[in-house]
Amino acid sequence: MLKVLKRVIAYSSPYLIYFILTIVFALAGISLSLAVPVFIGEAVDCCMGKDSVDFTRLTRIIVFLTSVIIASTLFQWLMTLCTNKLAFLTVRDLRTDIFNKMQRVPLKYIDGHTKGELTSRVINDIEIISDGLLQGLAQLFSGVITIIGTLIFMMTINVKIAVVVVILTPLSFIAASKITKASHNSYMKQSKLRGDMVSLVEEMAGNQKLVKAFVYGDRAEKQFEEVNKEYGKIGAKATFFSSMTNPTTRFVNGVIYAAVGLLGALGVIGQFTFLGSMTVGKLSSFLAYSNQYTKPFNEISGVIAELQNAVASAQRVFSVLDEVEISDDSDKEELSSCDGSLNFKNVFFSYSPETKLIQNFNLNVKTGQRIAIVGPTGCGKSTIINLLLRFYAINRGSIEISGRNIYEITYESLRNKFGMVLQETWVFTGTVAENIAYGAPDATREQIIEAAKSVYAHGFIKRLPNGYDTVISEDCGLSQGQKQLICIARIMLMSPPVLILDEATSSIDLRTEQRIQKAFIKLMEGRTSFIIAHRLSTIKNSDVILVMKNGDIIEQGSHEELMKKNGFYYELYNSQFTS
Repeated sequence: MLKVLKRVIAYSSPYLIYFILTIVFALAGISLSLAVPVFIGEAVDCCMGKDSVDFTRLTRIIVFLTSVIIASTLFQWLMTLCTNKLAFLTVRDLRTDIFNKMQRVPLKYIDGHTKGELTSRVINDIEIISDGLLQGLAQLFSGVITIIGTLIFMMTINVKIAVVVVILTPLSFIAASKITKASHNSYMKQSKLRGDMVSLVEEMAGNQKLVKAFVYGDRAEKQFEEVNKEYGKIGAKATFFSSMTNPTTRFVNGVIYAAVGLLGALGVIGQFTFLGSMTVGKLSSFLAYSNQYTKPFNEISGVIAELQNAVASAQRVFSVLDEVEISDDSDKEELSSCDGSLNFKNVFFSYSPETKLIQNFNLNVKTGQRIAIVGPTGCGKSTIINLLLRFYAINRGSIEISGRNIYEITYESLRNKFGMVLQETWVFTGTVAENIAYGAPDATREQIIEAAKSVYAHGFIKRLPNGYDTVISEDCGLSQGQKQLICIARIMLMSPPVLILDEATSSIDLRTEQRIQKAFIKLMEGRTSFIIAHRLSTIKNSDVILVMKNGDIIEQGSHEELMKKNGFYYELYNSQFTS
């Protein structure tokens, strides 16, 4: 826990001024509030005795007391303002760092976690850190100052009764520590289940068409009910322990208050002379201080419960920040020019050591060649693209582009040489023009329109409410095919030396696909192209067709050559056109 707190405080260090101001305002506000019982005691003594009320002095005390209370309130408001500023700026940096970290971790880490879980860490967990940890620490600091201050004031009124209060105080600590220990594990489980629930809701809400199409609604409800029930069970357990803290410490504090009142009253009437003399006013002040002294223990116990939840969330956030990043490539060279030639030499790769995939893969691609990759699902077609773009690191062997090892050049200069259209379409929240210019942000409006026209997307774009300035998103109402046309227009605009088309026309109607194939043929002139396709009719004109099975190239050649072999490709091709 201390390690986590140190890391959070380290994030607050750039905003040290707000921390200092928090301390200054806290000291000023609490000091003034601690002076209030003294004036109340003096006011009580002014009223003691029949027909002997000192109204002149009482008026001065009331005016001064009012001024002190207003000043104390102002300082405490300023303290809260600085605390909030410190918390918001700190979590802003923390949220920025974890988002940036997502861009630097290997793709394997992202693939190994659900989107809902990662989203929960970036948003929910950091909010809990802000509310529970940073602002809770401010409350903790104020509570400690109040305890020390009230203890000093009580010592000045009556040392012996103050000692009694100090002796009984550890009972609150003991009760709070026992309960806090029991609640920590529950909060850790609750944080994990919160991520699971967010992930499940996101999956079901984002794929409602499929849920309804497969009549999965009842099963989805049952699945959510199980997670929700477990979350409620763990949450109730955590809440039970945390809610026990405050009543327990209040009970102990009530015992302390009663003991102080009894001893003080006996001292006032002279029953316990060893306690020293006390006036009614001093007893009133002492009781007020006793109440102020025990009150922070209630607040601290509540803060500790929040801290447990916040620490659990902070551990989840820091586990992402501690993840191994993609190695820094600042010492690598830029790939300034690229002729599109590629060479795979004795490449070995598997996603997990237990399951072998690509074994001793060799492929030599010449400039301008069209390479089609076909094969059954899971044979490693898309994996070749992942390795080529360094989304995943090979286990052994080498991959070269234009005669340069891809691990000796920077990520940016490598990936800028590729244009990729995937089967999964993706548009971000922005205008149509911004989406098309995603890979070429400096493109002119004329170039954007020309790219859209080349893929037959101009017609439907012009029919949108604001044409190319229409704001779109994943849930904007565009069809899957329209979104895919926008994705293809991006590549047309980039005009990169190497093209990767992974089922690029899978969501487009046959007539539009035939038109786009013509556009692709024009685009692919003089460029190296990788085409991954399940519809084998779309890759008949490729220069080389690689037939993959279990991570190996078992056949390669042109369409005519492979058909003459009557091998695996022949079987695949005929299975799509014969019954």
